[in-house]
Amino acid sequence: MIGRFEAGQWAVILGGSSGFGLASAQALAERGMNLCLVHRDRRALLAAIEPEFEKLRESGVELRTFNTDALSADKRDAVLDELATIFGESGRVRVLLHSIAFGNLKLLTPEAPAPRSSVADLARKLGSDPEKVQSALDELFAEGDASVHALASPPVYSDKHFLDEDDFSRTIHAMGTSLLGWVQGIFGRGLFADDARVFGLTSEGNEVAWKGYAAVAAAKVGLESLARSIAVEYAPFGIRCNVIQAGITETPALAAIPGSDHMKAQARIRNPFHRLTTPRDVADVIALLATDEAAWINGEVIRVDGGEHISGVTR
Repeated sequence: MIGRFEAGQWAVILGGSSGFGLASAQALAERGMNLCLVHRDRRALLAAIEPEFEKLRESGVELRTFNTDALSADKRDAVLDELATIFGESGRVRVLLHSIAFGNLKLLTPEAPAPRSSVADLARKLGSDPEKVQSALDELFAEGDASVHALASPPVYSDKHFLDEDDFSRTIHAMGTSLLGWVQGIFGRGLFADDARVFGLTSEGNEVAWKGYAAVAAAKVGLESLARSIAVEYAPFGIRCNVIQAGITETPALAAIPGSDHMKAQARIRNPFHRLTTPRDVADVIALLATDEAAWINGEVIRVDGGEHISGVTR
């Protein structure tokens, strides 16, 4: 059981209203850490988000939320200036978590014509209508039968809009290098604790090419490189930096990826525990790495996936 954090310690979470960010806020609040959650949500969604924030307040920690653009330098400075006033002499940032999911999910080029259809061949062998066979397979897949994912209807991608250099630039900044401005801003104001932890989030897309994921993959690799540099250059000031590589996790960000249902099916088959990673799985590791006992872990990419990454299981 992780003990409680000292009074006056804060977590600044970028993307704190859902997914990994909200789960990490919950795990840290349970252990007594105050929270600054930066998020960007439309007004229509706030009614669903506010009850989650209220639960955090009920845990007894101090909570400040900012519905603003974490990617804007001016708005970032405004948040940090306000935090400096809130902190006074005693408050300090123990944890900075970058959990921003804002990237372009388009192909590089039009897809090639589909090869011969296995479903059509199967239907012919059965003397059945290919459309009926395909419909039956899609039904099984929708009901959660991961084993038929290779025969289910493939993901649909835009045949008109493709990634360009501006898409890459925006995505790399949003999901990768924007971490630097927050680290420098907090450090420059003297707001980091003497023993602080900076975290980023990556995925298996840092090594594996998923369709439509090229810009996000570039951002993740850039984030990992930046995190290593932060780990080295800020270490003399007591700041550790690590990146968490989560397994396939049910989050709003995953749902936005074309073909995410197929990714989830493959993960369930391959994972030794035959389930997806949860945001709380990741949040608990972040809370663990924020403890005094984890101070010697620095500059690492740490997999939190139940063994999904190393598994060769295919059925």
